[in-house]
Amino acid sequence: MPNLLFDALFAPLRGRAGVLLVLADGRQITGDAFYRMLAHQAAALAGLGVVKGDRIAAQVPKTPEALALYGAAVALGAVFLPLNTAYTAAEVDYFLGDARPKVFVCEGSKALGLAVVAGRYGAEVLTMDADGSGSLRDLAEGAADEVRPASCSADDLAALLYTSGTTGRSKGAMLSHGNLMSNAQVLAQEWRFTADDVLLHALPIFHTHGLFVASNVALLSGASMVWLAGFDAAEVMVHLPKATVLMGVPTFYTRLLDAPAMTREAVGHMRLFVSGSAPLLAETHLEWEARTGHRILER
Repeated sequence: MPNLLFDALFAPLRGRAGVLLVLADGRQITGDAFYRMLAHQAAALAGLGVVKGDRIAAQVPKTPEALALYGAAVALGAVFLPLNTAYTAAEVDYFLGDARPKVFVCEGSKALGLAVVAGRYGAEVLTMDADGSGSLRDLAEGAADEVRPASCSADDLAALLYTSGTTGRSKGAMLSHGNLMSNAQVLAQEWRFTADDVLLHALPIFHTHGLFVASNVALLSGASMVWLAGFDAAEVMVHLPKATVLMGVPTFYTRLLDAPAMTREAVGHMRLFVSGSAPLLAETHLEWEARTGHRILER
C-alpha cells in the first residue's frame, strides 16, 4: 500500500548498508539498522492498538530512537506530535487535552507525574530515556522487524505542531503528508542535497527546523547525519570535519564565531551553512563571511 512519506523517507533505508547516523561517541547506525529499529517500534505501537489517524505525542530526549519513533508514526499513518522537552506538566496537560493522543512517550524520570496528566485523556504512557532505553524499547525488542505501512495519501494528516501562542492559546497546526513531502522536495532541490552530503545535526527535533527541515531533507536525499544530542560549540567543532552541511539557529553561529578554531581552513570542506527559526543579524552574516569565506543561507 502506498504511504507517501514512508515510501520516500524511510522505505529506502531497508537494506542500506551505508551509515545513516554517526553519534557523538563515534558509534554508527546503518540505514538498515535504523529501519529495523523503526519497524520494531511500529510493530510495538500497533500491538497497543495504534491505527491510522491516532495521535502519538512524544516529549523525549533527542536520540536515534526518538527519530525512529517519528518514522514509526509515519509508517502506521499515525499523527506525530513532538513536544518541547522543557514543557512543564501543566503545559503538557494542555497539549494532551487538545490533541488526545493514543500514546504519550516521555522520559522515565517524568513518567510518574505525567502519567496522571496522560490518564486524564486516556493516553497510554511509554518511556524513552536519553540512552534510548525505556518501556518502548522493551516492547519493541520482542516485536516484528518488518513494516506494513498504512496507506496514506498527500491529504492524510502526518503531524501536529503547536504554535507559539502569541495571540492566545497554542493551536495545533495540521501538517499533511503532502505538506511535509513538498517541503522536503523543494529544499533538497534548492539546496542541492545528494547522498554524498553529511548533515551536522545539532538541532532539537521537537520543532519543524530540526525534524521536518533537517531530518526530512537528509532522509529524502539519502544523505547521512552526524547526530548530536544538542548544540555545544566545542563538540560541533570536533565533528565539523565529518560534515558538508550545518543547519542551525543564529546562536549557533554567534557561538561558533567565539571559537578561535573557526577559520577558513576549518570549513574549507563545507558546502552549505543554513540558519533559520529567528533572524540572523547583519553583523553576524558579515563576520561569518569575513572569518570563513562562506555565506550563511538564511531560510
